[in-house]
Amino acid sequence: MPDPLPMSVVDAHCHLDIADGEDGAWLSPAEAIKLAASVGVTRIVQVGCDLPGAEWAVEAAAQYPNLIAGVALHPNEAPKLKEAGELGSALAEIERLASSSGKVRVIGETGLDYFRTGADGRAAQHESFAAHIELAKRLDKTLMIHDRDAHDDVLRILDREGVPDRLVMHCFSGDTEFARECVNRGAYLSFAGVVTFKNAQSLRDALAVTPLDHILVETDAPYLTPSPYRGKPNASYLIPHTVRKMADVLNISVPELCTALNENANNAFGGPW
Repeated sequence: MPDPLPMSVVDAHCHLDIADGEDGAWLSPAEAIKLAASVGVTRIVQVGCDLPGAEWAVEAAAQYPNLIAGVALHPNEAPKLKEAGELGSALAEIERLASSSGKVRVIGETGLDYFRTGADGRAAQHESFAAHIELAKRLDKTLMIHDRDAHDDVLRILDREGVPDRLVMHCFSGDTEFARECVNRGAYLSFAGVVTFKNAQSLRDALAVTPLDHILVETDAPYLTPSPYRGKPNASYLIPHTVRKMADVLNISVPELCTALNENANNAFGGPW
């Protein structure tokens, strides 16, 4: 276990329902939440990426007071659903889940992923992304964006559809210029364990130019485990490693960063929970 943080922070993006390992075994949600709280990670945003995951997120947020839920169709789901003729019905179900509880604060993760989906699937991703943007605006939810190798099109579609009041760039992966473009649109940039990797200097440079009041921290657990545990399953209790590295990059104290992260999470996700 890492040394506890001096003040509480929020894991802004987590998948408590996904096990990572050959045997499919990892921490139970209750265990993961308890371990996280013991090191100062007292609140978690649980994110669903498909219909079963979105339903699970809603149920988990109802069960655990320190969770809120995000519901959406991951961009890599959109082409498969479109090909099956099910994208419209799946989006309708996401809207139903998003409207089902006040603890569903987030429409996400949605966005674009050009790494795993080829050019033939991009139109479906664009259609799904635009629908999620509209839904976030209409329901007054936070829009959480997954962006992989698609920076320009993410900004283009956001500008075309209109930026929601609350916007989070999940697992921010851009450079300093893209960071500034996102902040100019009011986005919060959420940094994961990648910021601790030796080969991630460009990401640390992007963090360094991001205003303190636009920064969040996340795990994307069980993925993107911070150093020195890279290659093993991630969990919210490992966030202190990421926070301490971020404080070093920003040249501020860990308590100052924790205070900002906590306040930013309240603002980014529509208030405390």
